[in-house]
Amino acid sequence: MKSLLFVGGSNRGLPYVANTSGKGIAAFRVDVETGAAEPLGVTEGIDNPTFLAVTPDGRFLCAVSEVEGWNEGTITAYAIDVATGGLTYINKQPTRGDTTAHLGFDATGRFVASVNYTVMSMTVRPNRSVAVHPMAADGELGPLVAEVAHEGRGPDPARQARPHAHCARWTPDNRFVVVADLGIDKLITYAFDAASGKLAPHGELALPPGSGPRHFAFHPTLPFAYLINELASTVASLAFDAAGGKFQLLGIDSAIDPATSVKNYASAIKVAPGGRHLFAGNRGEDSLARFDIDPASGIARRAAATPTGKIPRDFDFAPGGNCLAVGNQGSDSVSLFRYYPEDGRLTPLGNPIAVGSPTAIAWVGA
Repeated sequence: MKSLLFVGGSNRGLPYVANTSGKGIAAFRVDVETGAAEPLGVTEGIDNPTFLAVTPDGRFLCAVSEVEGWNEGTITAYAIDVATGGLTYINKQPTRGDTTAHLGFDATGRFVASVNYTVMSMTVRPNRSVAVHPMAADGELGPLVAEVAHEGRGPDPARQARPHAHCARWTPDNRFVVVADLGIDKLITYAFDAASGKLAPHGELALPPGSGPRHFAFHPTLPFAYLINELASTVASLAFDAAGGKFQLLGIDSAIDPATSVKNYASAIKVAPGGRHLFAGNRGEDSLARFDIDPASGIARRAAATPTGKIPRDFDFAPGGNCLAVGNQGSDSVSLFRYYPEDGRLTPLGNPIAVGSPTAIAWVGA
């Protein structure tokens, strides 16, 4: 079985990238059984495509542009040619804030939410944390329909002097948009109007001070969600009340070996297909930590770790669920692993794929 793999990365300077070597959005045809990867080309003409997302129907790809010094990032939309791996430019829209870090689609693919980490002063416009744009049937992004500015700070003066929104996802029933904000140690929930795209404040969950919530993921079948905390290098297990759109903290476990002395910043989190395990990225320990999920309590506990390349920033499962791709920002490579759902093992698959400064992974079924 072969699938399309798109890899985004930095192609101009960013404070967290030591050596910028990307060129744009690279495409590969990957045999998910053997790990053999065929390069299909690179889509250039885009600045720092540091996060990518594909619409639920697999027809379109959107990329954020995260550029230091821009008051607003952008979202760029492309049509995907599954046969060739080519991307055809459609249009772009501003994100209403600086240092755009993440985007996600609603279940219908009609709306996309972007979040801005924001490092400029809170007095510098437009200073929005979240923006929502509609997407037409032909993939064109429409003008802004909703925006939100977060307020507050956390106890870490270097990383939490202001809000830093880092991830936006819709709930499985498409009724709410949930945003993780690293700067204020909160998971914030907004009611979503599926007709207009508008957002309304609904609730929030406070994490322990200094946690730095970064990314989160819902369990595929059970009423739980999981949040990775960048600054504390922990994974929080959450109960999710779908009817009320509310979260409850169930437990927290370390994402790294408690005996390690290395400085670590947690990155991405993914629940494996089937929902028995989740994986958490560690930049510093340079590993993917495996957590086993108790289906009764929903609590995830760290069970093992698999070494990756240097600075594993993003990763995701290929269609079919048995191949995992990891973008190693510091190694200029994408590592492939075979996932064994019966016990959660990861074993190397094929040879690492050479690609400059990878920060984003997105798969499309072939």
